Amino acid sequence: MTVDDPLPPDELAPRLAEVHLLVGLLYRRALRKVKLGEEIEGVGAGVRAVLDMLRLNGPMTVPQMGRAQALSRQFVQRMVNDAAGLGHVEAVPNPAHRRSSLIQLTDDGRAAIGAVIAREHGLLGQIGGGLTQADVDGCVKVLSMRLDTLSDVDMD
Repeated sequence: MTVDDPLPPDELAPRLAEVHLLVGLLYRRALRKVKLGEEIEGVGAGVRAVLDMLRLNGPMTVPQMGRAQALSRQFVQRMVNDAAGLGHVEAVPNPAHRRSSLIQLTDDGRAAIGAVIAREHGLLGQIGGGLTQADVDGCVKVLSMRLDTLSDVDMD
């Protein structure tokens, strides 16, 4: 067997368990880093997630954001309320659904998430280790496939 051969299930499972442990640790450390950055940009992790989702997808409803991020609608609503309190988002009429407004970025919101992304990209660009495109592609493939296997988990 070579490193390019698919792993049998009894070997794959413990390797993916290693990935889960690392992802958990990475998430917790990244969250701490975001909290440190909150002092700079004034944007916490939850608000950051809302702003970035709107940056990438355009206006969305709270339920759409919850489904997209596998988060409860109530949590997303709190983050949207926090973002609105900071002047980063606003509700606009939704032509498709009268009672569920679309949430969109304001100019201040675009500037805030732009500053957060620029700072994060600066930090991410400092990662050493000679990572290649194939390394990153492999990581994205593994995490995406694992995420797909958990797509039936309901967060609401």
